[in-house]
Amino acid sequence: MGGSQVNQALVRLYFEVRDGLRDPVAAWAKLTGNSQQYRHARGERRVPLDDVTAAELAAAAIVHTTAVHGAGHVAALSTSPLARLVGGLGGAVLTEHPCAPEQVLGPRFAGPGADDWARAAYVLLWGENNRLVRTADTPWVIAGRYKGQKVVAIGTHPTRLSDETLVVRPGTDGALAMAMGHVLLKEFYLDRTPFAEHAAARTDLPFLVRLRAREEAYVPGGLLGRVSDRLSVYGGEAVEVLLPRFDYGPGVLRRGVPVLRDGDELVTTVFDLLLAVYGVGRPGLPGVWPTGYEDRQAPYTPAWQESYTGVAASRTLKIARELGVTAEKTGGRCVIVPGRLETPHADTAYRAMLALLVLTGCGSGWAQAVAAGVPLVPYLCLHACGEDRSDVGALSWALSEGLFERRSARSVLLEAVRDGWPMAPSPRVLALPRPIYPLPPEVDLLIGPDEHCDLSPPDTELLAQAVSRLAGPAAPVEAGGGPGDERMRLLVDHAWMHEYGEALPTYRPPGLGIPIKPTQLVRFT
Repeated sequence: MGGSQVNQALVRLYFEVRDGLRDPVAAWAKLTGNSQQYRHARGERRVPLDDVTAAELAAAAIVHTTAVHGAGHVAALSTSPLARLVGGLGGAVLTEHPCAPEQVLGPRFAGPGADDWARAAYVLLWGENNRLVRTADTPWVIAGRYKGQKVVAIGTHPTRLSDETLVVRPGTDGALAMAMGHVLLKEFYLDRTPFAEHAAARTDLPFLVRLRAREEAYVPGGLLGRVSDRLSVYGGEAVEVLLPRFDYGPGVLRRGVPVLRDGDELVTTVFDLLLAVYGVGRPGLPGVWPTGYEDRQAPYTPAWQESYTGVAASRTLKIARELGVTAEKTGGRCVIVPGRLETPHADTAYRAMLALLVLTGCGSGWAQAVAAGVPLVPYLCLHACGEDRSDVGALSWALSEGLFERRSARSVLLEAVRDGWPMAPSPRVLALPRPIYPLPPEVDLLIGPDEHCDLSPPDTELLAQAVSRLAGPAAPVEAGGGPGDERMRLLVDHAWMHEYGEALPTYRPPGLGIPIKPTQLVRFT
């Protein structure tokens, strides 16, 4: 007997049918033909089963489901040992990776290789339960330490792998990232310009943006579709813009940007807007600006973030400068290794973290590939949850257009899927590495570790052999592409991002959350 465990009723029924048909796939088809009767029979305790038979049972379910219902009805969470096999067959690989890297770096960003971490001169381990603390990637970080690499851990708890640790309050990582961005923009873009060439060629900072009149001032509109020949249009006319802030509830920042006239329209650059967002002022611009790094009232200074994160302003200033100087001296060999962030607004925090890499020319330093799969939470929301009563409009910024008024999270998800957002059909075979609930109701075979699952994960090699024997060798699936040549984007120009006040980096404190946040459904276009 092997290490596999199977639901007692399921294995008994399977053997009864298989012994009569002598064909595992036909046996599975007959067993699940009457779905109500079949599901009613499940639920008994799990018993041991030899690995070969367990692999045959799982393979029969996968092959039958793929042939009759389509490969998309076979799904596995990306951390399941069966995920690679499922993906190779064209099934749905579910991911918990954040959406922000695709929005900022583009859909073809593959992330650095493990050996690139050893070459990195500066590493930020950012987030709770960071995967490097206890995975096979850890030796690469240790190897880098021998070469003089500095490792800074940022999270709610220290880690033994770091040279230095910044302990932040849960859910406030975005505030720290915004304050670091404030320092980078001030000292590495205004005081001097070591990253100007990179920004002009590899980012959207010189893109021209329309401004729309609103309440005797202006708000950012859409991209004009043209690139300025310089990062900033500072030096001539200027206007006041209204920008979102969320640290005191849905509020408004009043700051100024330089503008050009394009026919009847006023335009500015993404860079000029970014300086206004981060509160990095220049002489002659209208609006209310921080008085300096020590200003505690105005977002996003080092002193302002201290009251939210608990990280001293002096340490924020030090880490930001170290990141900027190291990136300048090494040609961008700085890496952020993201972990889990304890906030319903993790997507905004990740974008603020990504902005640090974009600004310092470290665009390949996000140590996590763009999620090449189906996002888990929307998948469960669509297939396992009923109608929700969430009010997605509650997260809109103070000057929103009312796009989400009286809208539920599920209705927004359905709209996104209709418009081409990636989604797989409801699963009939589902492999999970840990208990996840609620589950879709039509699952015929649930493969996972706990007693509520039909079958514990069989040996992957035996399973692959059984699938190949029952269905023939699977056609190879092309791997995802490498980094593309798209510019990295700090302005996500989408109506839903503008509606939420998140088109540019911002900070949203921990608090109100909804199952599906519309800004998580915006893709790189």
